[in-house]
Amino acid sequence: MMNKYEARIKALTEQFDAAGIDGLYISGVPGVSYFTGKKGDDCALWVDKDGAVIITDFRYRELAQSLTWLRFYETDDTHRTTDFLNSLSCTKIGVEKDWLSLNTYLAFNEKLTEKEIIPVSGLVENLRMVKDSDEIEWTREAARIGCDAFNYACGIIKPGMSEKALAFELEYHMLSHGADGIAFGTIAVTGPKTSMPHGVPGDEVIKSGDFVTMDFGCVVNGYHSDMTRTVAMGSATDEMRKVYDIVLRAQLAACDNIRAGLSGRECDAFARDIIRAEGYGEYFGHSLGHGTGLEIHEFPRFAAGYDGIIKENAIMSIEPGIYLPGRFGVRIEDLAIIKKDGILNLCDSATKELIVL
Repeated sequence: MMNKYEARIKALTEQFDAAGIDGLYISGVPGVSYFTGKKGDDCALWVDKDGAVIITDFRYRELAQSLTWLRFYETDDTHRTTDFLNSLSCTKIGVEKDWLSLNTYLAFNEKLTEKEIIPVSGLVENLRMVKDSDEIEWTREAARIGCDAFNYACGIIKPGMSEKALAFELEYHMLSHGADGIAFGTIAVTGPKTSMPHGVPGDEVIKSGDFVTMDFGCVVNGYHSDMTRTVAMGSATDEMRKVYDIVLRAQLAACDNIRAGLSGRECDAFARDIIRAEGYGEYFGHSLGHGTGLEIHEFPRFAAGYDGIIKENAIMSIEPGIYLPGRFGVRIEDLAIIKKDGILNLCDSATKELIVL
C-alpha cells in the first residue's frame, strides 16, 4: 500500500499530460516538503511517471536515504543536477516558474541542450489546496496556540507598552507554548498605524482611546495559522464602535455563508457587499481571505477576481477590514476549514466582540 506521499506524487503525475511535460523538477521548499514530509531546504525533487528522486548533497544523505519511497541522487562538485537530468530519457522537462531561480533556469538551458525546458505553474499548488487529516490537525493546533496567545495578550496590554513589546509578547507566548516557529512577521500596531493593513511594529506606545490591531500566527509541523483581532484601549468613540460593528457584521456574514462549492468571488462578496453598502467600500482594498498551509499565503483565495471553486477541506482566512488613512483601522480575521455545509472555525476560542481594555 502506498503512503500518502506516494499518493501525492501519483496525483501530481496525472497532471503531466495536460501540462505537456514528461516530468517536473520541484525546487520550491513547500513543494519538496509536501512530497517528503520533511523540511525541503537545500533539496529538490524530480518527479516523472516512474516515481520520484530526491536531489541533494552529502549533508542530507541520511535524511534522503530514510525516505524509502524516493530514489536518491547525490550532488557534488562532479555530479550536478544537470548531469542527472541529462541522463533521463525524458525530453520535456517541467520546472516551477514561481520557484526556479533565473540563474538555475539559464544553467538548465545551457547544459540541457537536448531537452526542452518548460516553465509550469500551479501543479503542486493545486494539490496542496485540499488538506488531509494530518494537515488539518497541525493547523488546528497552530490556531489554538494563536488564540491562547491573544487571550494572554489581552491581560497584559496597557498604556505605555510599545508595539514592539506587544509583538514580542505574542511571539514568545506562542513559541513557549508549543509552536515550532512564527508564521510571519507579527503585526502589532496602535493608533493611526492601525489604518495600515500590514503595519510594522515600532517604538510607538499604546495610548488610551486608541485601537490596537494584532495580526499573527505560528507554525506547527510546517503548517501555518493566521488570525487578527482589534481591541480598544480604555475607551472607543462612537465612530470607532460603528466601524468595528460593520467589520464584525461583515465577518460574521462571511462565516455564516461560506461553504465548499462556491467561487472565491462569491465568498468575497458576502463581506464586501455589507461594507460597501455602509459606504466604506473604498476602505476595504484587499481580498477577503487566502489559503494557508505550508505557506502563510496559498491558493485558493476569497477575492473579487478569483473565480476558482473552493473545495472541501481547504483551510482559509476570513479577514474583512476597514482602514481610514491616518486615523484608524479595524480588521477581524479567523482561520477556518471549509466544508460542504459551512465552515469549522479554528479561532472561536478568541472572542470577536469589541474588547475595551
